[in-house]
Amino acid sequence: MSLDTSKEMDNATRTSLAGELDQTMVQAPRRRINPFVLSGIALILLLAGIGLYLHSRGYEDTDDAQVDGHLNPISSRIDGTIKAVHADDNQAVEAGTLLVELDPSDDQIAFEKAQSQHDQAVAQLGSAHPNLPITLINNRNDLTSSQADVTAAEAALASAQHDLESADARLKESQAVNERDQGDFSRYQSLFDKQEVARADYDHYKATAAAQVQIVTSNQAAVASAQKTVEQRMAQLSAQRSKLQQTQSSAPLQVAIREADIKSQQANAEAAGAALEQTRMNLAYCRIVAPVSGVVTQRSAEIGARISRGQQLFMIVQTGDLWVTANFKETQLGRMRPGQHVRIHVDALSDDFDGTVESMPAITGSRTSVLPPENATGNYVKVIQRLPVRIRFNPGQKGLEKLRPGMSVEPTVRLD
Repeated sequence: MSLDTSKEMDNATRTSLAGELDQTMVQAPRRRINPFVLSGIALILLLAGIGLYLHSRGYEDTDDAQVDGHLNPISSRIDGTIKAVHADDNQAVEAGTLLVELDPSDDQIAFEKAQSQHDQAVAQLGSAHPNLPITLINNRNDLTSSQADVTAAEAALASAQHDLESADARLKESQAVNERDQGDFSRYQSLFDKQEVARADYDHYKATAAAQVQIVTSNQAAVASAQKTVEQRMAQLSAQRSKLQQTQSSAPLQVAIREADIKSQQANAEAAGAALEQTRMNLAYCRIVAPVSGVVTQRSAEIGARISRGQQLFMIVQTGDLWVTANFKETQLGRMRPGQHVRIHVDALSDDFDGTVESMPAITGSRTSVLPPENATGNYVKVIQRLPVRIRFNPGQKGLEKLRPGMSVEPTVRLD
């Protein structure tokens, strides 16, 4: 049989079947739909639409959301060489767990050196403390001694002045006697020349007059000596008074010097104590522990590596304190507020969790970006902004331990 003959038979068969079907449809009775049924269906659809509309107005949802948590970088606080590593990626750790040990040899030596310097500074401070009372006692003694010296000098001056007055009185007395004796001798000289008196009387008055001249001369020398003594005593008194004034002026300065020395030694001791405490802390920093509980990730610490201060070695994810950051459109936030119930669907777990709106955003996401839009450039295009809303998982739910930061979620907020 040829191909053309086969096609003609197929066309004839289809034409025959179509004719039979049309005949059957013409012969079958037509069924009419009850208008009340149509009205009921339309009413149901209308009510369903109204219900869906009202339901949608009572909820807001978004698929631009993810699980967030605290990411704690663990870094070294000192320079050092890693001696041991006790944690690895994806390992759960508790707060206080030892993560890394650094070689403490250098820090131990620095601690011992700081300890000796601190002990020396404390000893110097201890030796400086007694100097102040000793200086006070010495100043008091020097002041008392200087006052006594001034009093003694004043007494010596008064005595010298009294001696001067006595010598002056004796001089005046001897001068009066000398004047009298010289007169007597002169009269006896005249009488002797006339040979009216005996030679013995003349010699007596002559010797007496000569002796009295010597007495006057001696008393004059005594007065001059007493005058010199007075001048010397006055100079000594002036010197003692100057010494007393110097002692009175220098005593507070010496005390101030001692007090300043004590303060300086105390400052040195405090500085040495601070240095000792720093080295003690550095020695403790050789053991790096987990500050929080969570899961370790981003490990870069390796045994034998030389690390510097501030270098990150781990990251700890606090899986026990998670929340959702949901970026809602600004048009969805009109009725949203903290405390509203949220249903959170987690894509990775195909499970739902209950949550609560914890806080509303302070700024849009675009404004916190590295390059925020500048609408004053002339190419402004209005775009609906999104704002990050924080949603907290309600505690005590099963499966919360499986959540991890970065998981995609779809929160649905029930608007009151």
